[in-house]
Amino acid sequence: MIRDLVDGVWADCPDDLGFDLEDPATGEVRGRALGSSGERVERALAAAARVPLPWAAAERRAELLEAAADALAGRVAEIARLESYATGVPIRQTAGLGMIVHGSFALAAAQVRAGLLLSVRDGVEVHRLPWGPALCLVPWNAPAPMAAHKAASALAAGCPVIVKVSEYAPDGTQLLAEVLHEVLPPGVFQLVHGGPRTGARLAADPRIAAVSFTGGLAGGRSVAAACAAGLRPAQLELGGNNPLIVMPDAETGAAADAAARLLTTLNGQWCRALGRLVVPRERLGELVAATGERLAALRAGDPLAEETEFGPLVHSGHLRRVREAVAGAGGRAVSYGTVPDKGNFLAPTLITGADLAEEVFGPVAAVVPYDTVEEAVAVANATPYGLEGYVTGGDEERALAVARQVRAGEVKVNGASVMSLHLFTPRPAWGLSGVGEEGTAESVLFFTGARVVGVERTP
Repeated sequence: MIRDLVDGVWADCPDDLGFDLEDPATGEVRGRALGSSGERVERALAAAARVPLPWAAAERRAELLEAAADALAGRVAEIARLESYATGVPIRQTAGLGMIVHGSFALAAAQVRAGLLLSVRDGVEVHRLPWGPALCLVPWNAPAPMAAHKAASALAAGCPVIVKVSEYAPDGTQLLAEVLHEVLPPGVFQLVHGGPRTGARLAADPRIAAVSFTGGLAGGRSVAAACAAGLRPAQLELGGNNPLIVMPDAETGAAADAAARLLTTLNGQWCRALGRLVVPRERLGELVAATGERLAALRAGDPLAEETEFGPLVHSGHLRRVREAVAGAGGRAVSYGTVPDKGNFLAPTLITGADLAEEVFGPVAAVVPYDTVEEAVAVANATPYGLEGYVTGGDEERALAVARQVRAGEVKVNGASVMSLHLFTPRPAWGLSGVGEEGTAESVLFFTGARVVGVERTP
């Protein structure tokens, strides 16, 4: 049952969103997609507006965030299974990402205790104060971890929070809300459901003081437009078309491992996935073959099975869009491995002889050859997006020199993890990939404004 949490009260969602939710592994209908009523959305906005700012003193906020972290730690395994079932992402990946669910609250509490929100510079106090009610709009590929990260950051800043999770995968975030409901005061954390229309209504409401959005470019533009009139801050992560530059001296196995991992993590449904494999022309055949071998060896199947390494796409509608993108790309598309006949599976695919102008958001990448390293950098930067970049090579210093030329918010050298370079590094976005940073400290500070207080001194 899909339920929302408004002003401390749970209720079943009545609004039919016009499509069925599916079990990605089988394609079977698992229920109707439902959203919160307009009345409940209005109640959520009104309740958030009534919450005092900050919603509790800093010390008390830290205590409650720590209590939330402790409570969530005991439910992470259950949340991970719900995420796997709803999204198709293998349980071995959702279980790993589960640490973000409780870890976000523990880290946010630690930031408050460390004095992130108050500093003294040359005798002048700089107070970081909550903007007001915060809206967190969460996509379907890793919904509970993203909801936890955004909500914990806003709560640490002192903002009351409304989360709207994707209508395609509400399950894990709903359990997250159930746990938070037991810890936090009523109205401080609220959960509503719905599609783009509900998200647009929430973002446009002047009672919302700041919006954190992760999703597609069209949705991000809508959020930016809604916030522009009131000059309200918007944090937008809108995806990318991310390059992996394989340096001429890269070891074949390491390059192929990185490419395969970047292509299939979260079944290719993540904003930092591989979009373009940029390889030396003379090594094209060798590198494609090695990458294909690794892709073909992946165990595809039930996302809830511990041995599964590659799962299905979230919904048949998304599967159709990815297939259309492959068909329209041109070039030669080759798929690798065997996937089940039922469900929303799409075998990992490499396209040669064509580039991909847009993000596919699936296990699909173009292979683009280059003749010089300068050309490789130009290929990597030949996109209006700039979220993530990757460089792999034997000479680490040379690879770093190339990475510094890639136009992206984060560029990893000889790495392909879904996690950031370091727990406390910022995660910025360039170009059409978005606005703002989502690092550990940056996300908390996004939800605050500065108040500077001091005694004027005569020079």
